[in-house]
Amino acid sequence: MSYTSTFKIVIFGDSQTGKTTLTHRFLTNLFKEDITMTLGVDFHLKAIELDGELVKLQIWDFAGEERFRFLFPSYIRGANAAIFMYDITNYGSLAHVDDWFEIVEKEIDYKLPIVFVGGKTDLIHLKEISTRKAMDIAGSKGADGFIECSSRTGENIPKIFSLLTKLILRNRDSRET
Repeated sequence: MSYTSTFKIVIFGDSQTGKTTLTHRFLTNLFKEDITMTLGVDFHLKAIELDGELVKLQIWDFAGEERFRFLFPSYIRGANAAIFMYDITNYGSLAHVDDWFEIVEKEIDYKLPIVFVGGKTDLIHLKEISTRKAMDIAGSKGADGFIECSSRTGENIPKIFSLLTKLILRNRDSRET
């Protein structure tokens, strides 16, 4: 079976929210504790089969540190979907949500499917952001989905990328009709 499409997915959000461990878990199904900080952007490929289609996902893991934020506009361009990631144990990880979405809105002139992802559910005892509050923020930003996950346990990781791919395919199919 050959690939029917290649899609660009950008993962963004503040630093230390779990973007790189999410990516690593999705690619390898392993949890890696000692992840080094992303400098700029990391790029990965993974093929998945969904609804009889074999698609290639280009995953762009964007650094969350403020000093790299000026690079974000050039990396978000051309994306087919995105993940905004925050850490459920750190209320401050939502502090710059408006800044991130302002860049997306400025750079993207088409409907970009975005899924809000709350990471680190394995640390539920340290939770600072209620699911309801995060869902409200996601809704106010027009997010197309909301999922909480754990890269440590693997909880909901495949679901995130499956949802994104379905949203991309739905967008593609609606543009073709």
